Amino acid sequence: MTSAGRFAPSPSGELHVGNLRTAILAWLFAKSSSRNFLLRVEDLDRARSGAEAEQLRDLQAVGVNWDAAVVRQTERAALYDDAIARLTAEGRTYECFCTRREIQEAPSAPHAPQGAYPGTCLRLSHAEREIRRASRPASIRLRSDTAEWAVEDQLHGTFVGMVDDFVLRRNDGVTAYNLAVVVDDAAQGIDQVVRGDDLLPSTPRQAYLATLLGLPAPEYAHVPLVVNHDGARLAKRDGAVTLGDLAAVGIPAQRVRDLILESLGLPTGTLRDALSEFDPKKLPKTPWVWKNPRA
Repeated sequence: MTSAGRFAPSPSGELHVGNLRTAILAWLFAKSSSRNFLLRVEDLDRARSGAEAEQLRDLQAVGVNWDAAVVRQTERAALYDDAIARLTAEGRTYECFCTRREIQEAPSAPHAPQGAYPGTCLRLSHAEREIRRASRPASIRLRSDTAEWAVEDQLHGTFVGMVDDFVLRRNDGVTAYNLAVVVDDAAQGIDQVVRGDDLLPSTPRQAYLATLLGLPAPEYAHVPLVVNHDGARLAKRDGAVTLGDLAAVGIPAQRVRDLILESLGLPTGTLRDALSEFDPKKLPKTPWVWKNPRA
């Protein structure tokens, strides 16, 4: 299988400048390392009607293209079910009936990392599980045998993060992100993951899960976010930050692409033009502060 990088948006609405910058970076990383570039729509539970088409249109408008048909998570339930079944057969899962509030209010397990699941349902008896099933459907958690895991990141070096008994399938039947992303990346031959550095803390969980499933962990590069003038992650409440809103005030997609490339210290023009100068070692290490341009 040919190695590949990818961009994997959730179709919850239009992409903003921060999303588009990450997509451009993922494309540049993939192409500069002779990989294919794939697009996966992560539509398990946050799909808005028409959003996928808007996102694909906007990606193409800034020059991001992909080398195979778009893949959607809602078409891949059998792969997720198989992975959970394998883990269950190995005794690596258990049912959890906790609400978010119960988890927040529960005392932490001794020596557990801050924020880790406290193990409330880990040792329930068969009778206790039967009682709880009658009033609340169960989620499925991983029975982890480590508290932390190390990953290598191209921009951050060695990162050691928490691993707890995280959810594999929610109690509404939806596959959790941490499982789906691991299964999808392996199935698609993705061996390079470029995404925002806000997702770095969850990466050790995913790399650990990959080893349990006998899957190779990809190379990681977690890139700085785009932020507003207050330093908070850019969001649609920050004014004209989508291609549609920027076009309405006279800023075309090509200008947005050029602003993104300038923020990366790359030549403007097509992404192919920028590719000739792209070097991951020279990328900015700090977030890009977005200032709405004038037409």
